[in-house]
Amino acid sequence: MTRSLIASLVLLAACGRSGGSGAAARDTLTERQRDSILAKSQIPGASGVGSAMRAADSASARVRATDSVSP
Repeated sequence: MTRSLIASLVLLAACGRSGGSGAAARDTLTERQRDSILAKSQIPGASGVGSAMRAADSASARVRATDSVSP
């Protein structure tokens, strides 16, 4: 049942409006903004997106700190 529901939702999304103001509005969001919205949603597993974003931010901060210390 769950797989068929997910497949139906994916098909509906794929067949949704193409073009128009909805598509333009979606295109104006960055990947980070979309991931942030997803992380705050109630979708199962969405908290994993937030955790991955925090881990990526930590790794980026460590790289920046290392680069600024190197001669």
